[in-house]
Amino acid sequence: MKTERQISSGGVIFRRNPPSIPPLKKGGQGGIEVALIAVKEGKVWCLPKGLRENGEGIARTAHREVKEETGLDGKIIKLIDHIQYFYAHKEAEETKRFFKIVYFFLMECTGGDVANHDDEVNDCRWFPIDEAIRLVEYKDEKEILKKAKRMIEG
Repeated sequence: MKTERQISSGGVIFRRNPPSIPPLKKGGQGGIEVALIAVKEGKVWCLPKGLRENGEGIARTAHREVKEETGLDGKIIKLIDHIQYFYAHKEAEETKRFFKIVYFFLMECTGGDVANHDDEVNDCRWFPIDEAIRLVEYKDEKEILKKAKRMIEG
């Protein structure tokens, strides 16, 4: 079976000191929230990501996909890391095998509303970062979130 290569990008979009998280201590900073998307009838929480389009760089793909899937706009700060995996997909009578590389960028939210996510996802919500790490379905994405947390806390 032939293996086709796919390149995707996505992001960890965050906001500091959101109103839903009280300061950690008097005079201290509040917490950090990240936006997650729900797929598979709302049963799976994950990071926003999608396939690169022709002529598009990975950072541009990340920005576009995050905006489409979350309804949020963000400023890219830095590449976090990438994950890679194989998967198979049945199309008509043929099963295709793919090797996928997904690049994730750290993005600070600059505007938008999670209610404006597109129809590709079932839901989009803000979560405190530690809750998001627990909630995300895929182990590789948990590691991306942990790295993002360390970068934010710097």
